[in-house]
Amino acid sequence: MVNLIHISIPFFLLLLALESWFNARRRYDWYELKDTFSSLAMGIGNVLVGFINKGIVLWAFWMAWQYRFFELGSGPAAWIFLFVAEDFSYYWFHRISHESRYFWASHVVHHSSQKYNLATALRQTWTGELSGSFLFWLWLPLLGFHPLMVLTQRAISLLYQFWIHTEAIGKLPRPIEFLFNTPSHHRVHHGSDVKYLDRNHGGILIIWDRLFGTFQEEEERPRYGLTKNIRSYNPFYIAFHEWIAMLKDFFRAKTLRERILYIFGPPGWSPDGSRQTTKDLRKKAQKRL
Repeated sequence: MVNLIHISIPFFLLLLALESWFNARRRYDWYELKDTFSSLAMGIGNVLVGFINKGIVLWAFWMAWQYRFFELGSGPAAWIFLFVAEDFSYYWFHRISHESRYFWASHVVHHSSQKYNLATALRQTWTGELSGSFLFWLWLPLLGFHPLMVLTQRAISLLYQFWIHTEAIGKLPRPIEFLFNTPSHHRVHHGSDVKYLDRNHGGILIIWDRLFGTFQEEEERPRYGLTKNIRSYNPFYIAFHEWIAMLKDFFRAKTLRERILYIFGPPGWSPDGSRQTTKDLRKKAQKRL
């Protein structure tokens, strides 16, 4: 099977170099050398771990496909249906990755940079598939889509999302902004401003956010990164810091309820309210108005 992501790496690096050159020429603040190297290190680690992950995911999809409900084939209609179904799956995976600390522990890697550029697109988790993120797509082979079709469409979605990690492109024509995820929409997603938190989770399409109430228009330029930035360029710390913090909280918890919420509750949850979730931050911001 041809890995679309791997064969696209040279193009990623070429576009990254062009954006970096443009940034230097215009003296923008899009890039920082240490941050860029950290992002590239995370991307390399993701590719290396991916050799194991792909086998696990393909095996799981293949097993589900053995019990498929329908024979959907591989014609144009099946691919169109798959495009919509895969993007719907990505939306819910992405949304829950912001709403449940267990999945956030992997996804936080992608949001840990305080810069927003094409290198940030390569800042990918090392633990996502191993922690079960592929389960959000398991219904697709069970429904009747061939596992290789599902993997291909997932790769297409990731390829699409590369180019939207840039400040070099402003808002696009309204019909495009209405239907598709764009650099403008995704800049919002990477913002740490309270009104931008946990918004615009779409992969290729932005219509899911509009339908399910998580859409936010880009207004002022976002402040990128986390609400509490980790301030580290060490790729191993970036990859595992939230897993370590989560396990420490788990073992310090006093009750079973606390243990469950420390793992599966929203990021920032604490039993005494000493930390703040996105909802807490929004409530606090509203009181100031």
